[in-house]
Amino acid sequence: MASFLVMLREGVEAALIVGILLAYLRTLQLRREARWVWAGTISAASLSVIAGIAIFSTIGSLNERAEEIAEGLVAWVAAGLLTWMVFWMGSQARHIRGRLESEVDSALTSGGAGALTAIAFFAVLREGLESALFLISTTVGADSDGLQLMGGLLGLGAAIVIGYLIYRGGTRIDIRVFFRVTGVLIVLFAAGLVAKGIHEFQEVGLLPALVDPLWNLGILDPDTSVAGQFGKSLFGWRPDPSLLMVIGYLAYLLPIGAAFLSGRGVRKTSAQG
Repeated sequence: MASFLVMLREGVEAALIVGILLAYLRTLQLRREARWVWAGTISAASLSVIAGIAIFSTIGSLNERAEEIAEGLVAWVAAGLLTWMVFWMGSQARHIRGRLESEVDSALTSGGAGALTAIAFFAVLREGLESALFLISTTVGADSDGLQLMGGLLGLGAAIVIGYLIYRGGTRIDIRVFFRVTGVLIVLFAAGLVAKGIHEFQEVGLLPALVDPLWNLGILDPDTSVAGQFGKSLFGWRPDPSLLMVIGYLAYLLPIGAAFLSGRGVRKTSAQG
């Protein structure tokens, strides 16, 4: 579920960008120029896959202590990027079409094919590298890499369908509502990554546990409970967290969640942009 959610969200962002670019070129009756958008998109996606495989392989080849430190760092970096992503897209959703169309106009006027390729390449590359990092954060140290990959592919497939509907203009999806709902789930997921990072650093003695465990709810053990497994994959649930993990989880979730729901962080990001 975590991989599905992250890839759905990131995939829709990338598909939204590509769909807007292609639809605008169609409106301008410049369908032949669409090949440059696809060239940038495919190049960025390929580079993201290569980068993701390289990072995952590098982490997997480390010794046990270094691997746990790397997993903790990846979890924290991913949580930070997820936070930035939900606030940035929340502030840009209503303006993204106009901004992209303006960039296309400038590209056609000054740079032509190369500039169009660059617009798609850098926009999709950002989403692709973020997706690779997020998938790594959900798979490293997990026993179900195959299921994580399947969830990611299903999320990406759903995102492609949504992007196609946006391009055809036949969808009734309110994209701001979509990003709002998925944003809430992403914030909960990021809070779990913060706690996961703390757990990894506790495993190597870099952070204290304070109290370990703070509680132990065996009925929600991910190894024996479907509900526990669901909570672990999507929200970072552990039946036996340490006190520091709970503090870290709440220290992230309460202020970030409140800022997102109130729109304060969205407005601030919009003003800075």
